[in-house]
Amino acid sequence: MTFQIKFWGVRGSIACPSPNHIKYGGNTSCIEVYLDDRRIIMDAGTGIRSLGQDLSKSNVCDCFVLLTHTHWDHINGFPFFGPAYDPKRSFRVLGGHLMGNGSIRDVLSTQMDNPMFPVPLDAMRAKLTLEDFNAGETLDLYPDVRIRTVLLNHPNGATGYRIEYRGKSVCYVTDTEHVPGKPDQSVLSLIDGADLVVYDCTYTEEEFKAKVGWGHSTWNEGMRLCQAANAKKLLVFHHEPDHDDAFMDQLSNEAQEAWPGITVAREGKVLNV
Repeated sequence: MTFQIKFWGVRGSIACPSPNHIKYGGNTSCIEVYLDDRRIIMDAGTGIRSLGQDLSKSNVCDCFVLLTHTHWDHINGFPFFGPAYDPKRSFRVLGGHLMGNGSIRDVLSTQMDNPMFPVPLDAMRAKLTLEDFNAGETLDLYPDVRIRTVLLNHPNGATGYRIEYRGKSVCYVTDTEHVPGKPDQSVLSLIDGADLVVYDCTYTEEEFKAKVGWGHSTWNEGMRLCQAANAKKLLVFHHEPDHDDAFMDQLSNEAQEAWPGITVAREGKVLNV
């Protein structure tokens, strides 16, 4: 059995390609989930461009793309996702936060409309199925894959996902803001007993004090949630662009000293579930 995740983009807010962001990476949110010969793509930040180049070399022709939400850092790589222009491929793109407030198709189409972008969504010749659902629903993408979802605490809404396959589970919980001293019950329910939890750890505890309402969390809160939910491993994710490699090294050391179950996500890293 193959159940792996690969990180193609680990940053939040904006891509930061610089000599000081090499070790952890500068692309925005995008991970790839391998379920034997099937793929699920989580978010379409700038990391999806390189993912697309890799996917184009494979014989995988059908994929699901699950979006947490449609803020720029989670969708602005989509116009550069090469396989979406290949008529031999098909993609089913889903989002759970827009019902009653537009649609995934509206957002992706507008992003690629004049004067923001010169190539329209219709230029993508792959078979694109763009679907909306309500966060909180369970998605049956395949008969042997169960995906649970919850609504996250983020401006304009966001969706958290739990992928269950052959007795293993990965949770993707970004972007979300915690309330100090009040563990998020929806997140706790989602990550209960999970093998891996990819969690929004944008800020330090000190930075968070000035960012209340911005929709993000800390590795400390992620650790508390994972420990309370008996989750096995926390992946620190959605790194603040100002946190360069030196800062992230220090954060990684501090977090791992606090709990050995913590790993800081790095672009290009592959993890077995």
